[in-house]
Amino acid sequence: MALGTQAARRPARDDVALSCCGVVLAAPLAEADARELAQGFAALADPVRLRLLSLIASAGECCSCDLEEPLGRSQPTISHHTKALAEAGLIAGEKRGRWVWWRVVPERVAALRMALADDSA
Repeated sequence: MALGTQAARRPARDDVALSCCGVVLAAPLAEADARELAQGFAALADPVRLRLLSLIASAGECCSCDLEEPLGRSQPTISHHTKALAEAGLIAGEKRGRWVWWRVVPERVAALRMALADDSA
């Protein structure tokens, strides 16, 4: 089933969230959609990255320099994990001076959340 058809069948859904992939529980996913969703979920499968996403989301925007202390990790480790989240499209960074300021990409997070939504309940 085409993604546009799924979105048309579920008018209450956020069209931006559904534009990425399908709803996993509604119909079999195309290979490309499964690959894209897996990248996002894999990035969140690490506890440090999940906490990073949570810290950034709660702050609205966060400097890399402010992430070391709450996570108890070194700057190279923070950089490694923020890179993984950014490659998965979950956060976006803007370099200001020598630091990167991170913010959550709400459309990508919504797409992952919606992919697991179960409309049958």
